[in-house]
Amino acid sequence: MKYDVIVTDGALADLAGIDDYLSASESIDTATYVLDALEKTVRSLANLPNRGHYPSEFAELGIQDYREIEWTTYRVIYRVDGQHVYIYVVASARRDFQALLQRRLLSL
Repeated sequence: MKYDVIVTDGALADLAGIDDYLSASESIDTATYVLDALEKTVRSLANLPNRGHYPSEFAELGIQDYREIEWTTYRVIYRVDGQHVYIYVVASARRDFQALLQRRLLSL
């Protein structure tokens, strides 16, 4: 059964920020490579969305509404609701994820 993957405005802004950062600090080729890989990772959730694990920041609080998958140093935070997979965050694991998740997800 295939799920609909919906990328939220916040996650789209994350991807644009990753593109801007990598284009400026690395190269356009690097940015393209990373974005293509992240988009492939996101699209793969249409087939097996429940394979991700619970983000440790939420698991410690007993919150099991969100899952995450990783690609190299990037984390994709999402929620499965019926036949839909909502992508909320795409960010480097080097960021302060506790603050990012609280700001982005707990305010929903």
